[in-house]
Amino acid sequence: MVSESVRVPSGDAALAGDLVIPAGARGVVVFAHGSGSSRLSPRNRAVAEELQRAGLGTLLLDLLTEHEDREDAVTGEHRFDIALLARRLVDAIDWLEQRPDTADLPVGLFGASTGAAAALVAAAERPRSVSAVVSRGGRPDLADDALPQVRAPVLLIVGGDDEIVLDLNRKAAEALSARNATHVVPGATHLFPEPGALAQVSAAATDWFRDHLHRRDGGGPAG
Repeated sequence: MVSESVRVPSGDAALAGDLVIPAGARGVVVFAHGSGSSRLSPRNRAVAEELQRAGLGTLLLDLLTEHEDREDAVTGEHRFDIALLARRLVDAIDWLEQRPDTADLPVGLFGASTGAAAALVAAAERPRSVSAVVSRGGRPDLADDALPQVRAPVLLIVGGDDEIVLDLNRKAAEALSARNATHVVPGATHLFPEPGALAQVSAAATDWFRDHLHRRDGGGPAG
């Protein structure tokens, strides 16, 4: 089992990440956090732990540097820069493909809030690398013109009481040409704080990745 803190190069930046690869991993899922969050998000970490128990690797990654994060806390200038976030996510995908212990693993993307838009843009830019995408309370609408170009199967998970975001997700789903599904967690709001809500998110995400992460040689499901 691999469990280490890493630095992922992206242009002039070095992005902090936490990489866990269980023995015999059947794939690796890269997490793209939402605005105002980080790789330390307890919600994303809870999902990551469930994926790890299912035999999947995880890379929890800060898409902003510490300096950018401090700037963003004051100005909000980076959190909606989907092009920047997606570019760094693409660099993380490429980085995984260059590591001997992850080069042969199919890659999935898990995006929350604005991170979901970045994940979809990255999936459109790396169609041969990204096998599946999951969005949690995401803003897939911000992926805009990239939506029809996504080839990986997409699962949109939204709280039933998160009405505005639910509507945005349904409209984004109509723009997707790839296989997709919307999973509504009844009674849940945007951050899924309700009892049992996050467990439903983790279970749905795990099932989606189990079903759709594929080896790059086209040899069938990874699990």
